[in-house]
Amino acid sequence: MKLEEMREKTVDELQSAIVDWKKDLFNYKLQLSTHKLENTALISKTKRLIAQAKTIITEKGKENA
Repeated sequence: MKLEEMREKTVDELQSAIVDWKKDLFNYKLQLSTHKLENTALISKTKRLIAQAKTIITEKGKENA
C-alpha cells in the first residue's frame, strides 16, 4: 500500500490494517525461523508499513486536536 493510499484511509481502517500486518509479520518471523521464508525482505517491508501507518495515525490525531 502506498503512502497516498494510507492517507486517504480513516484511523479505524489504518488500525485494522496494522493488526493484519502484525499477524503477517508474526507468520513471516515464524517461517524465517523454520527456514521456509524465501523472501526475507517481506519482514522489513511489513515493519515499514506498520511504522508508516502509525505515523499517519499520529498526524491525523494532531490535525483533529
